[in-house]
Amino acid sequence: MSETVIVDYDAGNLRSVQRACAEVGLAAVISADPAHLARAERIIFPGVGQAGSAMATLARTGLGEALRRRLADGVPVLGICLGLQISLSHSEEGDTPTLGLVPGETRRFQFADPTLKVPHMGWNSITVTQAHPVLADLHEDDAFYFVHSYYTAPADPQVVLATAIYEQPFCCAVGQNNYVGVQFHTEKSGRAGLALLARFAAWDGRFRPLAPAQEGSAC
Repeated sequence: MSETVIVDYDAGNLRSVQRACAEVGLAAVISADPAHLARAERIIFPGVGQAGSAMATLARTGLGEALRRRLADGVPVLGICLGLQISLSHSEEGDTPTLGLVPGETRRFQFADPTLKVPHMGWNSITVTQAHPVLADLHEDDAFYFVHSYYTAPADPQVVLATAIYEQPFCCAVGQNNYVGVQFHTEKSGRAGLALLARFAAWDGRFRPLAPAQEGSAC
């Protein structure tokens, strides 16, 4: 039987993601069992915490390899926060090799302005730079909730779907084939976050880069 699986790799925040899924009619199970991923029809890969310990758990449990296989099978995957960060190839946090689902690296914020604090925490608008079904139909007043010290820098700028600003623009959403990842917490982002989860629930996993969104379109 197919199902939606929220990957449990000891990175917290899972029940709130599950409750948010339920609010949009997406029944999701939390599982640390690679066999559950093997029959998943879609996968949510959330997380908070440290890259090195997360990768150690993914390797020890076999969940990392199961996730790679399901992505290769064409299953839609949504990465959230740490889940997005360790989906790239390398993280500056502890000089950690990561999953490599999307080529690129995760970097720590470095600011010229000493008054800017790390982590970046709070509500931010985003600017959509690449049309994608999961980021469609955002409203001008939509904002999303961020808590992070690191941001993603994909090797291919074509996979950047959206940016946000914290002193300077940074990538906050990535899309490649049947993978989509966001830096903000959908489950903590109110109506806008729930709408994004609803669109992921309906997404068939197909994505090809389209014309960039109109310049200056902020959501």
